[in-house]
Amino acid sequence: MAQVVGMACFVSHCGWNSTMEGARNGVPILCWPYFSDQFANRSYICDIWRTGLGVTHGEDGVVTKEEVKAKLEQLTGDKGIAERARMLRDAARKSVSEGGSSYENFKRFVDLLME
Repeated sequence: MAQVVGMACFVSHCGWNSTMEGARNGVPILCWPYFSDQFANRSYICDIWRTGLGVTHGEDGVVTKEEVKAKLEQLTGDKGIAERARMLRDAARKSVSEGGSSYENFKRFVDLLME
């Protein structure tokens, strides 16, 4: 995902790449995990970072269009979620910028490989 301007939210299966793209771009995420680590990632997005909402399956295991519509309205109308998503974006950008923790750790790793 390239840097996105004006995107209201990101509907994601919550794979790690999608989770990082949503965080890096500072957009709220509508979480629709399917298996494996996607459920743990949804927990981070919804419960820890509080930058998204998860869809709820009906008793028949189906996510209805009404559920998706309601969650999208809630997600796009919640200024707190949007603000936390932007704060996460800013933290990620700072980390990978020159002098940031991820930048410096990667630089140290490359330096060790060069020895």
